[in-house]
Amino acid sequence: MEKSKVYFTDMHATLTENLLQKLKRLIKSAGIGQIDFDRKYAAIKIHFGEPGNLAFLRPNYAKVVADVVRELGGKPFLTDCNTLYVGGRKNALDHLDSAYGNGFSPFSTGCHVLIADGLKGIDEALVPVRGGEYVTEAKIGRAIMDADVFISLTHFKVHESTGIGGTLKNIGMGCGSRAGKMEMHSSGKPHVNQESCVGCGSCKKNCAHGAISIENRKASINHDLCVGCGRCIGACPTDAVLPASDESNDILNKKIAEYSYAVLHDRPQFHISLVVDVSPFCDCHAENDIPIVPNVGMFASFDPVALDLACTQAVNSQPVIPGSLLEKRGNSHHDHFKDIHPTTDWNVMIDHAVKMGLGSRDYELVKI
Repeated sequence: MEKSKVYFTDMHATLTENLLQKLKRLIKSAGIGQIDFDRKYAAIKIHFGEPGNLAFLRPNYAKVVADVVRELGGKPFLTDCNTLYVGGRKNALDHLDSAYGNGFSPFSTGCHVLIADGLKGIDEALVPVRGGEYVTEAKIGRAIMDADVFISLTHFKVHESTGIGGTLKNIGMGCGSRAGKMEMHSSGKPHVNQESCVGCGSCKKNCAHGAISIENRKASINHDLCVGCGRCIGACPTDAVLPASDESNDILNKKIAEYSYAVLHDRPQFHISLVVDVSPFCDCHAENDIPIVPNVGMFASFDPVALDLACTQAVNSQPVIPGSLLEKRGNSHHDHFKDIHPTTDWNVMIDHAVKMGLGSRDYELVKI
């Protein structure tokens, strides 16, 4: 069986070719022109960045992709779904304000922004998941399923619940409606290490469901109200909030793979991942720490599994940036992602995506 091809270019520029021109050359070399875009609606799935976060992809990159789609005859739009947690993207109006504030306007990107699951996050399509182990019917933002072509444009990073925040995470979790996100997150619920808790209230401030209370400067989580989204884990400055000690992160990774299947199955697709500003937490945070490794480059493929694996292996081959969270937490696992978040295992998502038929671990890296 032929290996999947993952195309790569580094972040060096020259006097005759800047990074935006390199991105255009990359996606054309990777074969985006093989897709029939003629008068087709093309959803470009991106993360617009939580207000206060500066690690998200610059809108200049999105404009390159939108311009290529338009050049090929398509009708591109940038899209994401509303978030489950409290923040700047929990409904379409706030979400658009956040996107525009971070530079993703029609004037800067050359295409419109549509929040795929509507005003309140309930405009969803119910999509069957054949062979799903945990999900039988995924709840996907309707505008994403209404599109003729699906493109993912991903900021590759570390993630506190899934290990890697890559293409599959961008697709599976990102395309889920608010109810879909709740379904993916509901397998396990975090708890508070009382000895480490300082009662700062950061976890309570980031809980959308009123599940956290502070008494005597100690936080506690009411599991009857908690939906298991894990937002409090990343919000805690003392690492006092811990995930459930069961396989909840593994189940989350598998559900994300199954939601990715719902989005991608039997439709034209193309995937781009930029390994830059590799932050130790998701872009859903209203802040970002310094990167854990130097910028690596830009990757593109028709295979989202091979793409995620290529990006993961590229990050793991990089030196650690001094002073980063990765340096502080050590390198005991010899896996940058697991070293930062030891309770995660990104291989679970990759393996389950292979099982679902989304792609292959066997790839060839084509450097341009």
